[in-house]
Amino acid sequence: MPAVFTREMGVTHADFLRTLPKALDGIPFYITGATVTVQDGPRRLTIRLGPEQERRIARLRLPATLVHFEFLDYHQVEITAFMRRFERCFQRGGG
Repeated sequence: MPAVFTREMGVTHADFLRTLPKALDGIPFYITGATVTVQDGPRRLTIRLGPEQERRIARLRLPATLVHFEFLDYHQVEITAFMRRFERCFQRGGG
């Protein structure tokens, strides 16, 4: 049974797809519409991007996208390691 979860990320689709190759660290993937499929040996990760949205805080407008992850044939330890690397690549600094 696949492990499935959703994260809200502060990115547009273009931002997400631009950063994705670095986050995947050379693992092959292909894109069909708003779905990314990652084939990692016998394992498969499907990432679905929800519609682009906008968060408003007073006059500040920030991108927001729900990102759905579905891991098939991954062990929990592999999912945790993958998500740590993935989230580190998508981190944005502030000052």
